[in-house]
Amino acid sequence: MKNVGIIGLGNMGMGMAKNLIKKGFPTKGYDIFAPKLDEFAQAGGTACHSPAEVGKGSDVVFVMVLNGQQALDVAFGEDGLVNTMAPGSVFFLTSTIGLGYAQKLGKGLAEKGIEMIDCAVSGGLPGAQNGTLTLMASGKKAVYDDCADVMAAIATNPNHVGEEPGQGQVVKACMQALVGAQYTAIFELMVMGCKAGVDPQVLQNVISTSVAGSKLFDICVPLIMDRKFKNTGSSLAVMSKDLNITMDLAREVGCAMPTVAIAREMVQAGFVRYPDEDNWAVTKILEEIAQTEVKRR
Repeated sequence: MKNVGIIGLGNMGMGMAKNLIKKGFPTKGYDIFAPKLDEFAQAGGTACHSPAEVGKGSDVVFVMVLNGQQALDVAFGEDGLVNTMAPGSVFFLTSTIGLGYAQKLGKGLAEKGIEMIDCAVSGGLPGAQNGTLTLMASGKKAVYDDCADVMAAIATNPNHVGEEPGQGQVVKACMQALVGAQYTAIFELMVMGCKAGVDPQVLQNVISTSVAGSKLFDICVPLIMDRKFKNTGSSLAVMSKDLNITMDLAREVGCAMPTVAIAREMVQAGFVRYPDEDNWAVTKILEEIAQTEVKRR
């Protein structure tokens, strides 16, 4: 059985770590926040004090940090993983950081003989906690296949999307474009329907069973009606970052994405107004404009 490490024990990383431990993988972990290390240790993991300590003796290290610079620091910093990971071991990037950062990581790791799987994830907090994530993994197919056991501990929908680092990030950017556009449409239609006098539960019942229904709709609408805008596992801070990555990629490759551009601005407005809340909080801005409220009757 592989020795596994994980760096970044936030909502997503902690859920992944606990599932790896439950599946019997010897798991080491690191986070800059001591309470997270304590929680990890109580779950059966081995708490470490640096990325380098995690990398020593690990066959696979998952990296779930916030942004590209943090990923570079974890890999190449003074106490970085490259100082201790053995040639042939696998750096598993599960953060959403964009194409350029992933390519830079892949190049630097290859120079040290360390394999990389660029593996953006989807499924949010519930997926991380339940081990049901969707994976968008790019890297050598042989390395991907060899990591099937550790991927099975955290995901039910693994996908090999390409051979080169960065292609996982591209697939995630495309997916987030659709997510952002759906979010804004859902928030707008719920506010309009309520302003016009329709019970929001009626909107949910009809749309969820129609061709326009979606998983996102089924997740969003009950939370909006119940006025649950915090600690539901889908933060505006993360979505704002992801949509910026999507639009940066569109600019880099020369694509026009006007719908996603509007979604990005709506999410950014929500993040500025409600920086500690979740994506559905954007609805409150639209409610203020319309002078109505989407809530259960």
